[in-house]
Amino acid sequence: MAESFGREFTIVEATSDSGSTEVWLALAKPSQAVTLVLAAVPEGWTAHILPAVLSEKQQRMFEEVDLQPGEVYRLPSK
Repeated sequence: MAESFGREFTIVEATSDSGSTEVWLALAKPSQAVTLVLAAVPEGWTAHILPAVLSEKQQRMFEEVDLQPGEVYRLPSK
């Protein structure tokens, strides 16, 4: 039986071969989030979890993205 993705947000930073970075939001357990992001970015990129504690405001904002468990979303760069 497949493991459940859960209902928690995990923030992942992905880095390209050239060194540019993107920040992604995954609605998945940390143990699954990196793999999901790596599946969404071009081959050769690396990814790692950004340790973060989400404020209530951030949690509400992320909920507005309306992700389903196991989905990822690239956060807009500032």
